[in-house]
Amino acid sequence: MSQHQLQGRTEAEVLWFQRRSFLQAAAAWTSMGGFAAAQAQSRGNIVELLGDATLNGGRLRPEHTIQTGDEIVTGPRSNLVFVVGNASFQVRQNSRLSVERGSTLNAVSLLRLLGGAVASVWGRGGNRRIVTPTLTAGIRGTGVYVEVLPSQGGRTYFCNCYGSVEVNAGAESATSQSVYHQSFWGEITPKDGRMLTPAKAINHTDEELEYLARLIGQRTAWQISGKKGSKDGSGYAPKL
Repeated sequence: MSQHQLQGRTEAEVLWFQRRSFLQAAAAWTSMGGFAAAQAQSRGNIVELLGDATLNGGRLRPEHTIQTGDEIVTGPRSNLVFVVGNASFQVRQNSRLSVERGSTLNAVSLLRLLGGAVASVWGRGGNRRIVTPTLTAGIRGTGVYVEVLPSQGGRTYFCNCYGSVEVNAGAESATSQSVYHQSFWGEITPKDGRMLTPAKAINHTDEELEYLARLIGQRTAWQISGKKGSKDGSGYAPKL
C-alpha cells in the first residue's frame, strides 16, 4: 500500500478500491472487454455505484449510461466509478461535475468540477481540459486528482499524478511534467503574490490511479518504469 496523507477526507474514501464489490465489478468490466464491449452489448458504463447520486436531476442507477453532456451529483457516503471512451473516473461523495462532448459522443473534451473530488485517468487523444472555479488544466494522456473546496470559496487542489499538463490559475500558468504526483493549489486570491502555488500530495493513492488505468487498458507511469518517487508533490522519481 502506498503512503498517503489525508486532509479533510476519510481513509475509507481513498481505499474504495479495496472493497470486494468494486474488485468484482472491475474484474467483470475488464473481462468483458471494457467500454467498447459495453457499448456493443448495450450495457451501461458505470463500473460501480454505491450510495445516492443524480444524473441530470434524476436518480442515477447502476444500469444507466453516463454520456457527454451529463451533469452528475453524488450524495454523502457515495462512490461512483465510470468510464467514457478512453477515460475513467472515480467520483468522491458530495461532488458536482459535468462531462462535455469532444469530437464524438463517447469522447470527453472537458470535465467541469464545481465541488467535491474526482480521480481520473485519460488515454491519449486531442486536447482536453479540466475546469474548476479557480483552476484550468489542459491535459492529454495522464492521470490526475482534482478537489474543489466550496468551504474555501472554490479553492482547488490539483495533482498531475503522471503525464504532461498545462495548469492555469488567474493570469499564471505552468507546464507540469510529472512521473509521480506533482501538486498545485489554485488560489482564490493571491498567496505571496501568486495564484498558482505548490502543494503536497494529499487525499489520493497510487492504487486508485492504477485501478482506473486498468479499466481503460493502461498502466501508470510508475508501473511502466518500475519505480516510485517521494510522494511530496514534486512530481519526480529518483534517478538511478
